[in-house]
Order: sequence, then C-alpha cells, then structure tokens
Amino acid sequence: MTNTEIRPFRVDIPQADLDDLDERLARTRLPRPAPTDDWEYGTPNSYLGETVEHWRTEFDWRAQEARMNEFPQYLTEIDGQTVHFVHVPSKVEGATPLLLLHTYPGSFAEFLDMIGPLTDPVAHGGDAEDAFSVVVPSIPGFGFSTPLVGRGWTMRKVAETVDALMRRLGYDSYGSHGSDAGSMISRELGLMRPEGFLGLHVLQLFSFPTGDPAEFENLGPKDYAALEHMRWFQSVGGYNQMNATRPQTVSVGIADSPVGQLAYSELFNNFGDGTSLVTPDQILTQVSLYWFTNTQATAGRYHFEEAKAEREPEVNRSRTGVAVFADDFKSVRAFAERDNSAVEHWSEFPDGGHFAALERPDVLVGDLRTFFRAPTGR
Repeated sequence: MTNTEIRPFRVDIPQADLDDLDERLARTRLPRPAPTDDWEYGTPNSYLGETVEHWRTEFDWRAQEARMNEFPQYLTEIDGQTVHFVHVPSKVEGATPLLLLHTYPGSFAEFLDMIGPLTDPVAHGGDAEDAFSVVVPSIPGFGFSTPLVGRGWTMRKVAETVDALMRRLGYDSYGSHGSDAGSMISRELGLMRPEGFLGLHVLQLFSFPTGDPAEFENLGPKDYAALEHMRWFQSVGGYNQMNATRPQTVSVGIADSPVGQLAYSELFNNFGDGTSLVTPDQILTQVSLYWFTNTQATAGRYHFEEAKAEREPEVNRSRTGVAVFADDFKSVRAFAERDNSAVEHWSEFPDGGHFAALERPDVLVGDLRTFFRAPTGR
C-alpha cells in the first residue's frame, strides 16, 4: 500500500548537536594559507577564521530555527522517499499555486522572506490578484527530505516527485520558480508539461554553444560578455566536477568538519568575486542546516546522477520566464531560446546574483508577479 499521509513537522535540532558543533568549531584547524590568502586558490583562511568566530560567538541558530518554524512544514512519502516541504495556502480566493525550488548549496530556507509577500500581497504593497499559494519542498537528499532512497535522482526524477506532491496537496494547476538546481527541476517540469502546468520562471537557463560557428553570427557585445562570464563561472566551479565524479569521497571530510562544510559552500560568496550580497548569517543558516542534517553527500549526488544520465537534448515548449541578475551565471538569450521555444518573459537586474531569493527577495517577488500575471499564466 502507498503511504499518502501528510505529517506536521518542526525543525528542532537537539541541543547536543549544537554543543558538538561548538566544540568542533573551537578545535578548528585551518590549512596552510595560500600565497596571497585571497579567493584565487579557493576559500581563504582569512574568511574562514572570521566566519568561524562569528559562527561561534554571534550566530544564533535557535533564532533561525524559530524563523523556519513560523511557517507550516510537513513530511510525506512519495514512492518511498520522505519529502519535506513548507505549504502556505493564500487566503485570497483563486490564488495561483506556486512551487519554489531551491539551489545547491541552498535549501528551502532561501525563500522564507518571499513567502509573506507572495501569499499576502496586499499586506506587502501588492494587489490581491497577485496572490500565490506557496509550496517549498526540500529537494530529496537535501535537509529534511532524507534519507535519500536508492539512486537515479536526476532532476527529471525530482520533477516527477514534486509534481506528485502538488497533486497530493490538491493542486491541479501550478507554476514553478527556481535557481540553480531549482531552475533545472523547473525546466524538467516544462519538458514534462504536466496537466495544468502554468509555466516556469527561472534565474538561469543553462544553454551552451554547440560548436556550430553559425550560432555566433548574430551575437552582440553583451552576449560575448556573457560568454566570458560563463567561462569564468565554469573555471571556478570545481565542485561540479568533484560532485559529479566522487561525491562520496569529497563528503567524508565535510561530514566530519563544519568548517569544511563552510569552505565547500563558497558559491554563496560567488566564489569570492566580491559581488555577493548574501550576508554572513544567511550563509551560516544554510551551512548549519547542511551540517546538522549531514546531507552534503546526498545533496551533491545530483551532479553525479545528471552526469551519468544518458538523454538526448529536448526543447522545452512550456511558457518560460527568465530573470537575469547582474552577478549570476549569464544566460545567453539566443541559446536559451534555441532550447526553450516559449520564452515569453526576460528581465535583467543591475545587482544581485545566484541567490537572488536571499539577496533581492522583493525584486524577485515583483518579477514573479509580472510573469504569472500575464493572461496565459493564469
């Protein structure tokens, strides 16, 4: 028999785990520093030393935990996999159901500042017609959607799981939004085109040159600048290769060292390029959540599964919106439209980056309202 029960859940990390974290942080041993101790070689000792001190003496996990528990959370099982999620139905009749799908190395907690404005727009300077009923799952293998059952957890499998979740919650129509892993899952939903799907709004469309010289004929200076930024983004993203080839190996040290977890989460600093607007407390909330749930190995495994999956390229024909933030991966519109035939919305913003839900939640809320307000999005 299939277990379709939905159980209430609260975040409640045992005090013994907080004490253990504090003891480990007090015994931190940093590596020998790089020649210039900056971000060129990776996460520098200067950043780690300062952040560990903040983690030990100022960061308040219980306050962050209380913030998470302001929103109703649940657990359910879908095909034997435990799925954790936040579900906040809007009180506005006819509100649009919306999936919010998080990043790697992020979590469901990325979206906490957006839930109120999305579900109750009138109280946050918006119009009732812009109301959403919000569902924020933890991707299987992340946070409290654990333990991860079996293998083969590609983004397509996750998309099938979150679609089943929406149906279980009674939604026969919904849209999705995501960044990073969440963007990939949203695009998989677009490829699946489940009944009633209203479209996807993402921060990135990961479309790359095929090698055909003709693809470059109509590119402008902004496109070439985006290609250069894309090349840089790939050059510093060594974690992609490590997770895609040896996720269990690299996770051993991280599972035993909270500072290892912090260092490996350098994407929150946009690899140290000085543009990230994510605050130290926001970073430590995400890093602490990974540490307490011991989920680096399973969270990083999707890179491995995606690398091993054998699939032919597909064109996404579902309605698609893209919000490009200045300091994020740069989607090249010509390539994005090659791989996604219904890009109906494209916006660009002067600051913010990969974690816009943390950096510029108000701007992102506004863009979601604009995209889903369109007649074809309802």
